[in-house]
Amino acid sequence: MRALLIYPQNPETFWSFKHALKFISKKALHPPLGLATVAAMLPTSWEKKLIDENVEPLRDKHLQWADYVFISAMAIQRKSVRRVVARCRAMGVKTVAGGPLFTTCHKEFEGIDHFVLGEAEVTLPQFLRDLDAGHPLPLYTTDQFPALTGTPPPMWSLFKLRRYASMSLQYSRGCPFQCEFCDITSLFGRRVRTKGTKQILDELDSLYAAGWRGALFIVDDNFIGNRAKLKEEVLPAVICWMGQHRHPFVFSTEASIDLSDDETLMRMMVQAGFDGVFVGIETPNEDSLAECSKLQNRNRDLVACVRKIQSFGLEVRGGFIVGFDSDTSSVFNEQIEMIQSSRIVTAMVGLLNAPRGSRLYQRITQEGRLITEVTGDNTDFSTNIVPRMGLEALLRGYSEVISGIYSPKPYFKRVREYLREYHPPKGNKLHFHPRYVRLHSGYAWAFPKTLVVLGVKDRARWQYWKLLLWSLFRRPSLFPMAVTFAIYGYHFRKVFRASL
Repeated sequence: MRALLIYPQNPETFWSFKHALKFISKKALHPPLGLATVAAMLPTSWEKKLIDENVEPLRDKHLQWADYVFISAMAIQRKSVRRVVARCRAMGVKTVAGGPLFTTCHKEFEGIDHFVLGEAEVTLPQFLRDLDAGHPLPLYTTDQFPALTGTPPPMWSLFKLRRYASMSLQYSRGCPFQCEFCDITSLFGRRVRTKGTKQILDELDSLYAAGWRGALFIVDDNFIGNRAKLKEEVLPAVICWMGQHRHPFVFSTEASIDLSDDETLMRMMVQAGFDGVFVGIETPNEDSLAECSKLQNRNRDLVACVRKIQSFGLEVRGGFIVGFDSDTSSVFNEQIEMIQSSRIVTAMVGLLNAPRGSRLYQRITQEGRLITEVTGDNTDFSTNIVPRMGLEALLRGYSEVISGIYSPKPYFKRVREYLREYHPPKGNKLHFHPRYVRLHSGYAWAFPKTLVVLGVKDRARWQYWKLLLWSLFRRPSLFPMAVTFAIYGYHFRKVFRASL
């Protein structure tokens, strides 16, 4: 059996970093971890190929080679999914679809032969048994949330590693919180399930053996969902492994704001090699936090919490939302003030949307305020909810926020203020690795490219030169970070060019 695994193309978004990746000659930020894991679950006797349309085109010869095409996708890839499915139908190749998009919205898609929904540890073996017996069903689904102890390491041999800026790893599924706008608990449950410590070390070994050196994103929706296990077992083992292998990876992940309450955990994460964390901050409006059940963020000085995490050497990337029912016209300036004062350089502000499977989706449907399904891109000026404040007022205020944080002057000011107070952790830096140089040779040309693109052609060129000169004279050791953030700003301005 020949299996072709396809990851459809992502559109240009805030998180695609499409315009930033061009500076370092990379095609995509992260690989499709789910498909790589599914590939490892397929029979070893099968031939397997993986096409990530974000790094290489899907050609007819790939479809002609395949007996079955396996497709996984997120909501934002709807359009690309339909195009891939149409090509498969035209070529007469059978399709198997799974992953978050299909698990929540499979009824939207026609022309797919088999849906394998939910977590693959449960439904994929059922499909494979029926396929082997000659009578596979059109639909496999489950409401089980299986243990992760049997999940194999991803099949890294299917990837062209040089084309990615970062690799990915999953430690846990599930989240103990239940924010109204989030569909994670419907997909993965509220009980945090983790892989064993040996599994994590095995995955690090497999990625190391595949030749990867550099950034490694832990994709968990809340990495600190089981703090005790992290502090007692996993992080001590990772710290030891990283030391033995001369720190080949730099980790980042996602966590809730209560990470700031645990200084021991932050120290251990930094010691293990973490340098960044995404945190869902959402809003400074206490009424809106109560409305969406973001209980972990309530009754806190959110800016102080962010600054505390930053003080440990962890760059905080933040998620923010406008358009809650409790929001008033004052929330837009409050968001700008909070983002600027917290020095969060990468701040994703989006409109409130209700993904299928979330409690918000149920409520908005009952209230007759659901417009359509989500696009999957919270920064594309779309919402699938009729907002209480009115759509015109919401879009006008949202534009003000984007302009207030990503116009050149406020953005570069935020970068300088962050770098002024940033103190990189000692002792866990990425050591020189020849493989790193070969994998990321494009990084050497990033700075020269900025001199032309940002220093000459870009309308923010004066802010760019001001930042570089400031860094050279005030924080020369952070000059590479200054250049990186300048590149990020270019990407964000491109994404929001209509608003800016």
